[in-house]
Amino acid sequence: MKFDSDDMAYAFYSAYAHGLGFSVRKQFIKRTSTGEVKRRTYTCAKEGKKSKMKKGKQVAYGRPITRIGCLAKMTCKLQNDGLLEVISFEANHNHDLAPTPMKHMLRSNRKISFAQKAIADDAEKAGLPTKSVINLLAVQNGGRENNGFLDKDYYNYIDSQRRARLIKGDGQAIMDCFQKSQSDDPSYFYSVQLDDDDLIMNMFWADSRSILDYKYFGDVVCFDTTYRINKYGRPFAPFVGVNHLKETIIFGAALLYDETITSFKWLFETFLRAMAGTQPKTILTDQSAAMAKAIEEVLTETHHRLCVWHIYQNAAKHLSHAFHASSQFAVDFGSCVYDYEDEDKWYEAWDAMLKRYNLENNEWLHGIFLEREKWAMVYGRHMFTADMMSTQRSESMNNVLKKYLKRKHNMVYFFEHYGRLIEDRRYKELLSEFNMRNTSPTLRADVEVLRQASEIYTPKVFLMFQEEYLKVWDCTIDKTSKTEVQVVYKVRYAGRGTEHQVRFELSSQVVECSCRKFDFVGILCAHALKVLDKKNIKHIPKQYILKRWTKDAKDGQISSSTQAHGESKELIGKRYLNLNYNFREISSLAAENGTMYEHTFGVLSNLLKDLQGMKKCSHGGTSNESLCSKGEQDYPIVAGVKTKATFGQPKGRPKGALERRKNRKSQTKPQVCFFF
Repeated sequence: MKFDSDDMAYAFYSAYAHGLGFSVRKQFIKRTSTGEVKRRTYTCAKEGKKSKMKKGKQVAYGRPITRIGCLAKMTCKLQNDGLLEVISFEANHNHDLAPTPMKHMLRSNRKISFAQKAIADDAEKAGLPTKSVINLLAVQNGGRENNGFLDKDYYNYIDSQRRARLIKGDGQAIMDCFQKSQSDDPSYFYSVQLDDDDLIMNMFWADSRSILDYKYFGDVVCFDTTYRINKYGRPFAPFVGVNHLKETIIFGAALLYDETITSFKWLFETFLRAMAGTQPKTILTDQSAAMAKAIEEVLTETHHRLCVWHIYQNAAKHLSHAFHASSQFAVDFGSCVYDYEDEDKWYEAWDAMLKRYNLENNEWLHGIFLEREKWAMVYGRHMFTADMMSTQRSESMNNVLKKYLKRKHNMVYFFEHYGRLIEDRRYKELLSEFNMRNTSPTLRADVEVLRQASEIYTPKVFLMFQEEYLKVWDCTIDKTSKTEVQVVYKVRYAGRGTEHQVRFELSSQVVECSCRKFDFVGILCAHALKVLDKKNIKHIPKQYILKRWTKDAKDGQISSSTQAHGESKELIGKRYLNLNYNFREISSLAAENGTMYEHTFGVLSNLLKDLQGMKKCSHGGTSNESLCSKGEQDYPIVAGVKTKATFGQPKGRPKGALERRKNRKSQTKPQVCFFF
């Protein structure tokens, strides 16, 4: 037999070996001065003997013996006509051949195809478990034996791809991620702080969509550093807010070296630079002295509020005896946190609580008393918090993060899966926008003010407003004073002893309640609505419609993700779905008999080569308007332009295994920039 090339000879012998049940190894090669294969020998994988241990050393574990001196082989020699001819062939083996159910396990028969590698890469980006992807391929191929590889081959491929991406070190990989993101999104912002040895300490990043979201909804920010699900166990600190749909959004994120004043100051200053110097009205954090000091020095125009949930957690730990001694203590403590509207009355209630439960000398209560202006509602009713009293948004976001970011992830995959998280959150927001625009909320009372609210407010905000309005019917109202300018009322909700003072200005229709719900939530309270109803005002005054809670909070702009070079993800996705559907139909039909299979396989093989040639041509800088040659074969007309492709031949002598091994040893090992 004669073969056109070394590859064709190897492919033939491998197919022959697969049919019989043995694996093949390339054993010997000799080349001409021009690098052309002159002589080549292919052997059974069990050819030869295992080399003895040097100096008789014994090892605790050694690889199982596979070579047992099998003589089966095929040798080819280059002839004058330029073809490789078989000059020697030995068919006999000194071992049993693999039975049919095991033939797919032979090493030379195992290979992950380009299509399977593409699926593996996409699955890795999507965060799918490796085992699940292998099972999916087995279902598509009609059994695991038809995958063409073993499970360990797939795992090895995934690991090799991960190592290849980190060959420059974590530090350089991070910078490459940032630079690529900025090339795709010119408004992408990132900043990295280095130490004296040029090692990365702190970093912050935010894309253009996050910066735009901050413009609309950056009035309240939750900041939390309790999440540490990354390879180095360092604080991951997202800046979180709430949008008009009352869904959690991320304005930016940071990875910190530590939680010191210096790191926090750098982070807050960087955050302001990214957001064009606009400070939030309110920031909610947990109790951290370093964080509080940095906020005081950098965010000078921002109200700092402490997370009430953390206050309760610490109270349960430091005041457990008081909670267990009396169930009333929890009620009294909760009243000090939420209920009071007058500072003097709050002082009285606080002192009474300390005396009633003998807590005058409790150090923890003394400590939080000094910070009362950051957590007691009596001091925060004038601060807008978008209906947030704690960093629960950040806490819930941490639970979401755990589904995307794993401790085993290196920095490259950390950023990739973080990007996947952002895309999923934004798609969820888009779905909520769609539902909002195509549905209408159910009114529990067919009245003018609720009809108006349903048209202007987003669904969840409307439900909040509707609940407040329904309380109006259970409120009692009494006039306490009246002048030519204003009327003052006392409003009480049924079942509660607290009276709220509501002031109504006759000329401007300004209504102010002592509970100040509009100031810290952004919607009118039941007490103010009761007064408006009494004054026969059946709509929400314009000054009490906060735009950030309306359907038009983002000025009707719905941004869409775009690919580089102007190709939208939506367009690429539609192309892929159309092609995938057609190819599945083709595969199902062609598999019915051998003739259709052979025909389809040949056509698709040529199509694959043509597409690869077109891709090489376009990547080489050749546009559709130019001609690329591939012998005499023309490609079909694409977009009205006739194209060809050129395939270059390798120059010089290919490197053998020994030469490659020598080169690897001579190369300097890449320097790893250890993150943090």
